[in-house]
Amino acid sequence: MGIFSRLSDIVNSNIVALLDRAEDPQKIIRLIVQEMEDTLVEVRSAAVRSIADKKELERKLNTLVRERDSWEAKAELAIEKGREDLAKGALVAKSRAVQAIEAGQAQLADLDAYLAHQNEDVAKLQAKLDDAKQREAAMIARAQSAHARLKTRGALYDSRVDDALSRMQQVERALDEMDGKVDAYDLGRNGRGPSLSEQFAELETDTKVEDELAALKERLSNRVSAKA
Repeated sequence: MGIFSRLSDIVNSNIVALLDRAEDPQKIIRLIVQEMEDTLVEVRSAAVRSIADKKELERKLNTLVRERDSWEAKAELAIEKGREDLAKGALVAKSRAVQAIEAGQAQLADLDAYLAHQNEDVAKLQAKLDDAKQREAAMIARAQSAHARLKTRGALYDSRVDDALSRMQQVERALDEMDGKVDAYDLGRNGRGPSLSEQFAELETDTKVEDELAALKERLSNRVSAKA
């Protein structure tokens, strides 16, 4: 199973569990990023072990190559000294070293192919993780905005808001009644004739005006007579 299919299974199973519990979307977003980060660490750790295995295998191959060359040199020496029996033994040992080298080289080729594939997977996962982190902030902000709007929308339909509005209407009604009481004092006053006191006050005012007018006329008449 590839790392991406395995990661998908892990993330999907956890997301389903969180959705079943109606968890905060921010937790789900953080979970996805966290799973990708953990998987990347795990894959890198596996790559480190594979690189160490490759280095160890290369050291063994170098040792086998030196061993092969050594047995070949010994076989040549044995032939030069007329020891064909020793030469055969050296060639047999050389053959075993060659077989071990061929097996090690095949194993090294497989390991190189595995590391190349693993390197591609790590690069792809790192790119996906970088993209997820860039989108994480925007997604969290979106989730917070949606949560705030949902809270506001819920408040609009909250019975406590309706109760408050109802109480405000009651206060307005009470104020209307107070205004009505003030206006009621003026009812019946428009269109009626002046009262007795008002008539006497008006009569007194008219008398004073008449007296002042007569006095003014007399002064003007005296002034004219004096000039003549």
